[in-house]
Amino acid sequence: MCRFVIYKGTSPVQLSHLLTRPCHSIINQAFDSRLRLDRRRPINGDGFGVGWYDSVYDEELGSQPCIFTSVTPAWNDANLIRLAEKIKSPLVFGHVRATTTGSLSLDNCHPFVYGKLMFMHNGGIAGFHLIKRRLQADLSDDVFNVVKGNTDSECAFALLLSKLPDPKAKSFTTRTLQQAMLDTIATLNSYAEAACITEPSLMNFCVTDGESVIATRYISSRHDEAASLWFSSGTTFSEYAQGGHYRMAKADKRENIIMIASEPLTFEKADWMEIRTNHMVVITPKMNLLQIPIIDKFYVSPSDPAALNRDTDFAVAKGLLSPRKALAPVQPRENAPQLSI
Repeated sequence: MCRFVIYKGTSPVQLSHLLTRPCHSIINQAFDSRLRLDRRRPINGDGFGVGWYDSVYDEELGSQPCIFTSVTPAWNDANLIRLAEKIKSPLVFGHVRATTTGSLSLDNCHPFVYGKLMFMHNGGIAGFHLIKRRLQADLSDDVFNVVKGNTDSECAFALLLSKLPDPKAKSFTTRTLQQAMLDTIATLNSYAEAACITEPSLMNFCVTDGESVIATRYISSRHDEAASLWFSSGTTFSEYAQGGHYRMAKADKRENIIMIASEPLTFEKADWMEIRTNHMVVITPKMNLLQIPIIDKFYVSPSDPAALNRDTDFAVAKGLLSPRKALAPVQPRENAPQLSI
C-alpha cells in the first residue's frame, strides 16, 4: 500500500526536509516502511507525487497547487531530489505508491488536483469493482470528467467533489470541507452495504484547499484497526545530528508546524502521537489542530474497552499496519500539545 505525509506551517519549508533528508523521510519509507508489513508488495515503488502551494499568491500563476508526479521509484528519481532542494512551501502533500487498484501510470499517482483542491489516499475501498459504476452514475458530467485514471482513490476524490456546493469555488470554509469528507465516507459505506460487501474499507483520506487540511483515519469496521496515521506539531522541525536525525521542537504554545504522516518521519518517539481510529483531523487556516470523532455505526467511543482492543490483523494483512506487539509505545512528551475533541 501507500505512505503519505502532510506539512502545514506558518513559514515555508524546504521540501527536502520532508522528502529526502530525514532518516525516515517519505522517500525512505518507500523502501523501508516500519509500520507496514506487506510481503505481497514490500516496497512503495510504483510511483510518487508531491504537491505544494506557493508561499505568496501570484495572480498570473493562480492559486492552484503545483504537482510533480512520476512512475519511477521515489528513491531513484534525480529530478525529485534536485527539486526538493530548491522549492519551499507552507503546505505540502507527499505520497509514495504501491499499486493495488489501478495500473502503473502518471494518471494514477497521488495527489490528485481539481482547482484549488488537492487530495490523496492511503488504504483501499473494498469491492470497488462492485460499486464503481454506481459511484460514477452519481457524479455530474463535470466531475465525472475529472477522473483520468482508474484508481479507487481518484474516484473517491471525484465523489468528494460532488459533495461540495461548488467544487470550482475560489475559497472553501473548513466546515464545508469537513462535511464533504463525512458525506463521502457515508456514501461509500452506503454503496458497500447495497452491494453486500462485508470486507472493511480503509479510508485514510486527506484534502486541502491550501488553507485548511482535512485528514481521516478510518475503517468501516467496529472491530478492526485502521491504517496507521500519526501527527506531530511544534515550533521548529530541524536536523539536530548528522545522518538525517530530525526533531520537532516546542519552544512555546504556538503551533508553527503541523505534520500528519502514515508513519513518523523521525525516530524521536516523543515527537509523534497516534491519531485515533475513525477520527478526523482538522487543521484550520489559523493553525488550530482538532481531532473529531466520525460518529456512525462503525464508531467506538475511546472510553469503550473495545476501542483499545481493535484487531490489527486486517490492516496488517493489507500491509497498512504492523502488529501492536511490534510497535514501541509512543508516549507524549511533557507539555505536548493535545488534540481537541
